Amino acid sequence: GEASARRWTSSQHRACRPARSERMASGAATLECVAAGSDARQRTTQPIVTGTSVIALKFKGGVMMASDTLGSYGGLARFTELDRIVKAGDFTLVGADGDYSDFQHIQKILKELQVEDKCKADGIEFTPHQIWSCLTRILYHRRSKMNPLWNNVVVAGFTDNEPFLGTSDLIGTAFEADFVATGLGMHMALPILRRRWVPDMGEADARALLEDCLRVLFYRDCRTINRISFATVTAHGAKIDEPKAIPTNWEYRSFINPSQ
Repeated sequence: GEASARRWTSSQHRACRPARSERMASGAATLECVAAGSDARQRTTQPIVTGTSVIALKFKGGVMMASDTLGSYGGLARFTELDRIVKAGDFTLVGADGDYSDFQHIQKILKELQVEDKCKADGIEFTPHQIWSCLTRILYHRRSKMNPLWNNVVVAGFTDNEPFLGTSDLIGTAFEADFVATGLGMHMALPILRRRWVPDMGEADARALLEDCLRVLFYRDCRTINRISFATVTAHGAKIDEPKAIPTNWEYRSFINPSQ
């Protein structure tokens, strides 16, 4: 009886165990899933839809930020109405270049922070400096996990009667400054800002300076357009204007005949 019980148990196990061919098919299916991109450990190695430069500067009584509204799909000017500057509270602006889907992820994080802040109902909001520090930590954390968010972010705000302006790149390198630029703007806009920016400049002068910087970038950066979004933050709060086209001039001699 004991021997037959053992035989029955062994036979039962053999009947319940998948056949070798079935196990091989299951393994092949798993490999196909991995090859198809379902591996949870995948990393973004190249941005897809991207935006270019964001420029910001301090002026008397606040901070102004500007960027174009183009989203490039590789070399194709695919999306022309992307908002790359958003509000993060009543007195904070966040702008970003780089991969737009990663910027949407950053916006989701900012929204969660704002909801958490409102739920506490203590009358205290995150300051621009705190939001900048939080984004810097997130960018550095993702970089350390070898899965970076492909963005350079600019945070502008107004708190304690003082303007704030800070930036952080995709590996978490962060600093504060009187004026900042990302993307190709670091090479073409910063020299203009260093030459023409002055402390306590007026809001109109700040806007004119940003327009000139973005006009130069439109001439020289093939991943931008002249449809520009301006945003300001002062003691009265943050405001993002409707995008507008800035005037351009293609009659310069060097444009008509570059060889001369």
